[in-house]
Amino acid sequence: MKVLTTTIMSAALAALTASTALSADGSIRIGVVTPISGTYAGIGQQVKWGLDMAAEEINASGGIMGKQIELIYEDSEANPSVAVQKAEKLYTVENVDFLTGTVNSGATLAVGQVAERAGKLLATTVSFSDAITGAKCSPNVFRVNARAGQQSAALAAWVKQKKPGAKIFYLGPDYEMGRSTVAAFKSNAESIGAESTGEVFAPLDAKDYSQYFGHIRAAKPEVLYTSVAGNDTVRLFTQMQEFGIRDGLTVLGASGTVTSQNIGAIGDAAEGFITGVGYSPLIDTPENKEFVAKFNEKNGNDPDLYGADSYGILFAYKAAVEKAGGTGTEEVRKALEGLSWQTPQGSKTIRAGDHQTVQPMYVVQVKGGKFTIADAIAGEDAIGADTCERF
Repeated sequence: MKVLTTTIMSAALAALTASTALSADGSIRIGVVTPISGTYAGIGQQVKWGLDMAAEEINASGGIMGKQIELIYEDSEANPSVAVQKAEKLYTVENVDFLTGTVNSGATLAVGQVAERAGKLLATTVSFSDAITGAKCSPNVFRVNARAGQQSAALAAWVKQKKPGAKIFYLGPDYEMGRSTVAAFKSNAESIGAESTGEVFAPLDAKDYSQYFGHIRAAKPEVLYTSVAGNDTVRLFTQMQEFGIRDGLTVLGASGTVTSQNIGAIGDAAEGFITGVGYSPLIDTPENKEFVAKFNEKNGNDPDLYGADSYGILFAYKAAVEKAGGTGTEEVRKALEGLSWQTPQGSKTIRAGDHQTVQPMYVVQVKGGKFTIADAIAGEDAIGADTCERF
């Protein structure tokens, strides 16, 4: 009888622990460290729109295990050191169990270390660096957006078909994401027979890109690949047009280079730009059309990949918490590994081995000032090998 009583008490304690892992104030608190100001503020705006919309829908349908989602925002200023400070505050002072929103890849890698020390979880919906789920992977870090290698696989397939043997020059921002995206596309392009003619890296928030134009002219490329983003794209593209660099040059780039947030400011200089993306508002499914209509009605803008992937992460977290029976780190981590869930892009699956999401990829081109889908590649063909060795 004593053994039976002890067993019952242990089971009751376990159930109580699972239920009280949720916030004592009756909500599930999720931290968001994202750029609200600075060069990447436009990206941060899409992140916020996507998260707010998902939280509103989930809360209206009963929340997560009957608890309402509370989003707590902090401005990272797209600065890794600032992001670390804000993440530490969210984990230790605000006591969030889950954090998202990181944009700058350097910030995601740095905040991932904070998550490990705090014994909490982080998921990025934006950062591209392959290292995040590769060489610098973490058991506490997940990524639900397409990494640089997936984008590059889609772009390389287009180059192989449309520009076989092309001479390519590379211009990236001088930090983790920029160097990683250039390296990823360079590897993919060279594997299909393209010729690399040179590369340069510019600081974030660069005001004058003309200093690099001599390098581009001397290399005589047919294709320019770039992974600048936000306001940096506006300056680069408009200056390229002013100096005649754009003439006769096919410009490819990372999926965050030209988005719904900056295409208007870029204007004609964006014409013909091609990228590989994990999301486009043009995806022709009833689910995506409904999502785009609701997003536009609520925010006055179409969603881009950042808004769509940020919207999707909360539904993944909801599914994981409900499967785990609480917000405990170990339990939710296990629930996220191998998780499949529905998003505006369709079904996604988080690969258990490296915490990278497998998803269809698209080649998108700007024509007439608008995005058009030029090609598609299956998620399994774009995902690449699992190179994470830490867990």
